[in-house]
Amino acid sequence: MNILAPSILSADFANLGDAVRTIDMAGAGYIHIDVMDGIFVPSISFGMPVIKSLRKCTDKIFDVHLMITDPDRYLADFKEAGADIITVHAEATSHLDRTISAIQEMGCKAAVSVNPATSLSSIEYVLDKLDTVLVMTVNPGFGGQKYIDYCTGKIKDLRHMIDRRGLKTDIQVDGGITLDNVQTVLDAGANIIVSGSAVFKGDADKNVKEFMKLLNK
Repeated sequence: MNILAPSILSADFANLGDAVRTIDMAGAGYIHIDVMDGIFVPSISFGMPVIKSLRKCTDKIFDVHLMITDPDRYLADFKEAGADIITVHAEATSHLDRTISAIQEMGCKAAVSVNPATSLSSIEYVLDKLDTVLVMTVNPGFGGQKYIDYCTGKIKDLRHMIDRRGLKTDIQVDGGITLDNVQTVLDAGANIIVSGSAVFKGDADKNVKEFMKLLNK
């Protein structure tokens, strides 16, 4: 099943609750929440209080993407704030296996993200433990960037790794995904699509529905 996970990093922060309700009603499967600390990536974004407030606006899955250093410090806090899926970066933690186990022991699904230039070998030995792998198709930190074309091959390689092992691990893709290139990403093997600017620029309700047509055909 293909899932759309709009990134609220591109929403109007003054009306964040309404934005979440809009994409919920339009058919989005997940709410993708980018957490940035100004260290691992240059930008600073949402924290636990914002996530906790938004939790009242929807029952959809909160897909919390931690672009922060040493994420282990805050895993329990994000779980308490309402996270259902917690994504950490392979590049941001020293003991990835332990971090994955901690996320799952709290009752959340565990995902690991890899930046465009990071080899899939960084997750090879933990792949069997993961619920999701997030392939970054832009360098993290800012919305509105252009999709990096070589990442298509990386998605295909990951799909082959997962299929060879007979796993059901989801492949999520984040960065520069639009209505024009989403089919390429789906054909490469992804099944969870993160999109920010292409959803929230203009009519979010209409844009979600257009994405869902492509994801469901």
